[in-house]
Amino acid sequence: MSDLTFNKVAGAVLATGLAIVGLRELSKGVFEPHAPEKMGYLVEVAETTEGGAAADAPIDWGTVLPTADVAAGEATFAKCKSCHSIEQGGPNGTGPDLWGVVGRKPGTHGGFAYSPAMTEFGGKQPVWDDEHLSEFLKGPQKYIAGTKMTFVGLKKAEDRINLIAYLRSQGGTLPVPAPNPAAAAAPADAAAAPAEGAAAAGEPTATGSTATPAAGSGGPAGQGVGAPAPGAVSQQKGASAASPTASGNSRQ
Repeated sequence: MSDLTFNKVAGAVLATGLAIVGLRELSKGVFEPHAPEKMGYLVEVAETTEGGAAADAPIDWGTVLPTADVAAGEATFAKCKSCHSIEQGGPNGTGPDLWGVVGRKPGTHGGFAYSPAMTEFGGKQPVWDDEHLSEFLKGPQKYIAGTKMTFVGLKKAEDRINLIAYLRSQGGTLPVPAPNPAAAAAPADAAAAPAEGAAAAGEPTATGSTATPAAGSGGPAGQGVGAPAPGAVSQQKGASAASPTASGNSRQ
């Protein structure tokens, strides 16, 4: 092989290598990956309310737990099985085993490495009771910032009630609280307030009746708003009879 041929081959190889390196650097600059700030599949869902009402009324656990659908709660727990077991003495997974979680102190199940946030929460909260479990299940990251649980949460109160009833049936140690009449009466009072406001404004109520206009707003009942009183009509007729007509003025 002559020197000229060798130089051509070497130049071609060198040019090919430079082209490959250049394309790699160019593609790296265009398609550079960015690591997410939070790992996992956390999905933020905006909570909306209808009519500006509160997101959730207080739950009277003593009333709802005895009538909760435990079978529906077990079906809801299917969403949790990828991370949690719920058998007595069951293994830990991505999350701790949940047998006996109702009544257990947060962040204390043996063999599981809890996040510092959950450990700190357990230092303040004696046990997982119904209310704290409900708030945590509603939005884990929102309720305990920094927890390892990246589940988006159960937004419907009915789903949380049924799930907690199922968790109670799996080794729960807390007794069902007594019903709280004050908590049950609060939603009823809130529902009655709009109806009273509608009646005061003259809008139809549930019985189909309307509020009676105040005195002086439209005259006696049965007359339209702004209709003149009978006395005013007779005075106007008398005034018309006493005044000369246009044709009488032309004769003078």
